[in-house]
Amino acid sequence: MNCHRVPLPDKVAQPKVCHKLSIQNPVADFIFSLRNYWLLRRNLTAYKRGVNKNKECVKMTEKHGNLSIDSDNLFPIIKKWLYSDHDIFYRELISNGCDAITKLKKLDMMGEYSLPADYKGKIQVLVNPDEKTIKIIDNGLGMTADEVEEYISRIAFSGATDFIEKYKDKSNDDQIIGHFGLGFYSAFMVADEVTIDTLSYKEGSTPVHWSCDGGTEYNMEDGDMDDVGTEITLYLNDDCLEFANEYRAREVIEKYCSFMPTEIYLAKENAPEEYETIDKADKRDTDTVIEEIHEDAKYEEKENDKGEKEQVEVSPAKDQLKIVKRPVPLNDTTPLWTKNPNECTDEEYKEFYRKVFLDYKEPLFWIHLNMDYPFNLKGILYFPKINTEYDSIEGTIKLYNNQVFIADNIKEVIPEFLMLLKGVIDCPDLPLNVSRSALQNDGFVKKISEYITKKVADKLIGMCKTDKEAYEKYWDDISPFIKFGCLKDEKFCDKINDYILFKDINDKYQTLPELLAPVADDGKTDAESADASDDTKKAENTDANADSSANTDENKEPEKNTVYYVTDVVQQGQYIKLFKEQGMNAVILDHNIDTSFITQLEQRNDHYKFMRIDADLTESLKDESGADLTEATTTLSEVFKKALNNDKLTVKVENLKNADVASVLTLSEQGRRMQDMMKMYAAGGMGGMDPSMFAADQTLTLNANNELVKYILDNKDSEHVPMFAEQLYYLAMLSNQPLSVDQMTKFVKRSNDIMLLLTK
Repeated sequence: MNCHRVPLPDKVAQPKVCHKLSIQNPVADFIFSLRNYWLLRRNLTAYKRGVNKNKECVKMTEKHGNLSIDSDNLFPIIKKWLYSDHDIFYRELISNGCDAITKLKKLDMMGEYSLPADYKGKIQVLVNPDEKTIKIIDNGLGMTADEVEEYISRIAFSGATDFIEKYKDKSNDDQIIGHFGLGFYSAFMVADEVTIDTLSYKEGSTPVHWSCDGGTEYNMEDGDMDDVGTEITLYLNDDCLEFANEYRAREVIEKYCSFMPTEIYLAKENAPEEYETIDKADKRDTDTVIEEIHEDAKYEEKENDKGEKEQVEVSPAKDQLKIVKRPVPLNDTTPLWTKNPNECTDEEYKEFYRKVFLDYKEPLFWIHLNMDYPFNLKGILYFPKINTEYDSIEGTIKLYNNQVFIADNIKEVIPEFLMLLKGVIDCPDLPLNVSRSALQNDGFVKKISEYITKKVADKLIGMCKTDKEAYEKYWDDISPFIKFGCLKDEKFCDKINDYILFKDINDKYQTLPELLAPVADDGKTDAESADASDDTKKAENTDANADSSANTDENKEPEKNTVYYVTDVVQQGQYIKLFKEQGMNAVILDHNIDTSFITQLEQRNDHYKFMRIDADLTESLKDESGADLTEATTTLSEVFKKALNNDKLTVKVENLKNADVASVLTLSEQGRRMQDMMKMYAAGGMGGMDPSMFAADQTLTLNANNELVKYILDNKDSEHVPMFAEQLYYLAMLSNQPLSVDQMTKFVKRSNDIMLLLTK
């Protein structure tokens, strides 16, 4: 049998280069997916095709090996696209410096190294716009030539990880920032060339100079550094010269490094020295004195009580020093969230809020998060005072990892409803990606989010129980957070359900349990009174009716308690007045989130319902002692339907207790809610449905005790009655909703016509 052999793809020969950067396996999965994907796919396809055709002629030897990474192709990818923002190199390089200092301090604590008595860890950033360079200098543990070869020349081999593993039994790793060994290479996003000068703390170490021009080759030789530590120099490319500007550098460092655990100092290289004057008593050992200054006391001639003139000292003698200006760190190494809540004052919390968020309005209150188990999390959440509508509220939650800024408002960690707050959260246990700019998909993140939600709920419940007055004071501002949280999180809603406040028409705040079970005058709740009433009625029933009643009750749905509410205290003022006259109550729900909120509450609780104050007339507003109104209802219904040209209008006639009220318009609750929802969706750009499709059913109730209604009933055939009827209808409508432009124009004209009749 003749076999046609298909040639297999040739292996690509790797050039031999001395001192070549190597890629380590910890990021091989990330890197490999980016490398020549289509070429690999094509070669694999050809390979399979060749194997299939030659399977009868060629017997393949089973082979096991490792994937190889082409650093020539992959290193540019790491440099350019590992990080989303080019300015992040400041964070990465300064973080490495902080780690170097932290490691040295830990070695000192473990007795493996002795720090000088005057040692103070610090990071120096020197910018030189003239030379187009940036230097980042730390006085940490430094590196030997072998360590430079291992941690710098081998990409993704983390010195931090290696240190943690080596000393895991002697030291905790809470303050070690680095993990992946890639941060240093962020420098090549902005630099054409990077050099490292370093001297290890190890006895007998020699200084090392390392350089790389952005390719995959590097040079390493003896250096000339005298002090233990590391100096990294970036020779910026022409597109990134802005980072050598002192003010731009300050902006970026303050963004990413404001709370790093080591002091950071920024200066312009070769800039002239600056000076300041201090009192001689305030001199420090580290101050460089330029000049001693003595000021004599100053006197002025003044008249004493006796009218005599004398010399009075107005300024005492001063001994001052002119010194080289003291450097001021850009960062706060011990931010407020790292402290115990008992150690922090209210003023410190407010000052921290002003400093971080540049908001000079005082926050309402705050929650200090401090958790060590099952994960390490610290932070402060502030509830700001909100003066705008819910949909325009925008908060800021700054996320940190070991005091290193990660991002604003990462949604995986912060519950969505808490995005409206302002605050900081520091969690060293966060599972970050290699660039520390996003979270890995991890169930651990969900646990953090749940913990934050629980702490917020506990704080609110505690305030309601222990400081109800303050809770009521803050309620109007915090209610959007809580209601939105209830809509987004069922567990939060279940926890906070009984501590949601409702402001009533008497300007009092009540919880749902208080609304549903108000205390009666005799000390019994309404529920207890109702039970007693039911018992009395049952006792009065005959035996024959008792069985029937029992069967009916078994099939009857439990009656829901009604909570009446107001959406506009001005427009619905007539209804509020009627309620107050009868000793009835209603709550104010005037926020655009309230419609969705009460709908959810009803769905989750089957023993109560919400009804707007104008949805129906309660029996307590009616006077049942009057005569039969069937005939009056028929007559007036015809008059009003004809006058309004509306056959679908429902007209009722009732004897209302308040004779001053002529007409009341009520709207069906469900129809009106649906209409409101459609309007809200349309306002949010989610149109497509006409809100008028869900028009609420209207009922016009006329008061038989009102003189004007009586006049219309008695003079139904009068030429002016249609005008009076139309005016009554629109007067009732004004208490429900605004009139349209056309309706208002006609309303004003009718009002003028009616007043003209009075002049005749």
